[in-house]
Parts: sequence; structure tokens; C-alpha cells
Amino acid sequence: MKLSIFDYGAGNLHSLIKALERPGVSVQVDTDPTLAVSADALVLPGVGAFPAATAALGDAGRVVMRDAIRSGLPTLGICLGMQVLFDASDEGGGAGLGVIAGRVDKLQAARIPQIGWNQLELGVERDALLDASELRTAYFANSFVCRPHDPSAVVAWSTHEHDRFPAMIRVNRCTGVQFHPEKSSAAGVSFVHAWLREVQT
Repeated sequence: MKLSIFDYGAGNLHSLIKALERPGVSVQVDTDPTLAVSADALVLPGVGAFPAATAALGDAGRVVMRDAIRSGLPTLGICLGMQVLFDASDEGGGAGLGVIAGRVDKLQAARIPQIGWNQLELGVERDALLDASELRTAYFANSFVCRPHDPSAVVAWSTHEHDRFPAMIRVNRCTGVQFHPEKSSAAGVSFVHAWLREVQT
């Protein structure tokens, strides 16, 4: 399986690449959206800021990537990568991919950013990835959170101070997580491997 990480050009992807590397999985890093969506699966990493990410996509790249994800390209968006899946962000920048209807806004909390471990509150429906990995506590590093129009897309929540926000969202073959699984110890890496198995079936 060929897996593409789309690089916004904003940071070190080493820990993510290491978590994704498995027998039978070829990991490539692409800065061209057209090349990124030609892979069997796509990862949008959690490093950087919304304005820089949308600038890296560009108008044409945004359309290409949005259409590929909507057409069923298996996609994992991590932290910023999850936020880019939404329509727009209060952080600024251009339009997001618009794969998930909703907006990204600032955490309503005194302590921002949220950095460190936080609990996952499971949604009403059980999720195969969370069940397989037994991930219940994850590592977060974020100042902004996603607010989907349809809360039924949320499969796990988290709360920072008094602000309850989506920790994980699933829409068709697109999965978004506000936490960093690659930094969430063994259970986080197990989550990534469970996603890879799901993609391959």
C-alpha cells in the first residue's frame, strides 16, 4: 500500500513516519496535492497553522484534494490535519477543504494552548479503531478545536477546562483526530496501525 503524508512545510514529520511504517506500507511525503492524492491513502499531519496549511494547498490543490477525499480516498487528519478538513478557521487563512461541514474556533479556556495528556470520552456508537487500540488517553497540543454542524459525526470527545470538543470524527472513509496518536505512547501507535489495517481491508 502506498501512503502519502501531505507536507505543509511546517515541521518535523519523523515521529509520524515512524508510526506509519509497517511491512507492506510504503510511506512517501508529498508537497504537491495532486501527487498526495494519487496514493492509496492520505495522512494530513498535525504540524503547523491553518493559514500556512491552506496556503500550501492553494486553490487548485484544495479542489483536487477535496474531491479525492469526498470520492473515498482513505484519509487520516491529525490535529491541524483534522482542522483543515473543515470549512474555515478562526485562526485565519483561506478556506479549508470543506470535507466536513463546520468551523474551527479557539478553545474556550484560560490555559491555551492545551498541551499534554487528556481523556477521551467515547461517543454513543462504538468505534472499531478505538476498540482495537484501547486508546482512552491521548496527547494533545492545540489552541483551536473543530465544531462540526453534525455532532453525530463525533465518535469521541474531550474536555479542556470547561470546553467540550470533538476528539475524533468519522465521515465516510475520512477520520479526523484532534490528538496526536504518534505521540500517545503504545496505544496511540496501535491506533495508527488499526487505521492502516482498516484501510487495507
